[in-house]
Amino acid sequence: MKIWPPSEPSLQETDFNCGDTGEQMDGSVGPMRVLVTGGSGLVGRAIERVVKEEGGGREGETWIFLSSKETNLVSAEETRAAFERHRPTHVIHLAAMVGGLYRNMRQNLDFWRNNLHINDNVLHTSQEFGVVKVVSCLSTCVFPDKTTYPIDETVMHSGAPHESNYGYAYAKRMIDIHNRALFQQYGLKYTAVIPTNMFGPHDNYNIEDGHVMPGLIHKTYLAKKEGTPLQVWGSGRALRQFIYSLDLARLFLWVLREYDEVEPIILSVGEEDELTVKDAVDAVVEGFGFEGEVIYDTSKSDGQIKKTANNAKLRKYRPDFKFTPFKQAVKETCDWFAANYDSARK
Repeated sequence: MKIWPPSEPSLQETDFNCGDTGEQMDGSVGPMRVLVTGGSGLVGRAIERVVKEEGGGREGETWIFLSSKETNLVSAEETRAAFERHRPTHVIHLAAMVGGLYRNMRQNLDFWRNNLHINDNVLHTSQEFGVVKVVSCLSTCVFPDKTTYPIDETVMHSGAPHESNYGYAYAKRMIDIHNRALFQQYGLKYTAVIPTNMFGPHDNYNIEDGHVMPGLIHKTYLAKKEGTPLQVWGSGRALRQFIYSLDLARLFLWVLREYDEVEPIILSVGEEDELTVKDAVDAVVEGFGFEGEVIYDTSKSDGQIKKTANNAKLRKYRPDFKFTPFKQAVKETCDWFAANYDSARK
């Protein structure tokens, strides 16, 4: 667990009430205490960097980055103990059982049950402790497999998700159901964001079970180091929209502070920036300066061929937001992975 700023006073010294007004015992407005679940993961570490190094944190705020090593959120008892300990006024909920295409295909039941428990525990305990706002993280896999494109926030529940990861997808959809019910019954404005394919420093670079971009980065690093061909799973024709974790972190802070809807919002580059997996391979190859052979193993599944997302809602609120250019973001991530290979998750 990491707390920022590090000189945080004790709970006894601050003596505040986590009611839904965010007020202290004397009636004055209290400081924001943000609990970030999944705080040691890809997006959690990006938010930590934005808060600490880019001025994203504000005076008087406390940020608590909670990792799975400290609290097992599948357990209702451990979840409650964490909220007792930290007394958050706001929560960014990133924690989840996650994995790439092939792990999802093997363990749909595990993804369904574990994520259902995690999400229910975090949302219910937040309600119980009077948390003002929760921003949860969904995924574009929540959208129907058979649909018209581009998809937007309104079609999440209009059909079955892709069969490869239906366990994870349905568990994530239930966050939206929970949020809507909390608003209907208690007036709480908990919400969720839907990022497209995330990548960046501090990702899980496991080749077997990781997502497409970190898996490509790890395999390309090894291929260059060992002088072997780069083996890419699938045909490379699947289409994806990629978002750099630092861009996503900046948008998370905006959602936490300013977005006032219960309905989820897609956080993504535009449709015009959709790329093939082959485009991503080419960017990683360029990022590492890899000059060897690239082989596409078409016996491996491509997964969902496309899930093009419309970011019009985001652009309505943030028309001037500048995304990091894709090749720049890939190069920065490749450089980070090479510099931190020994300690990176893999």
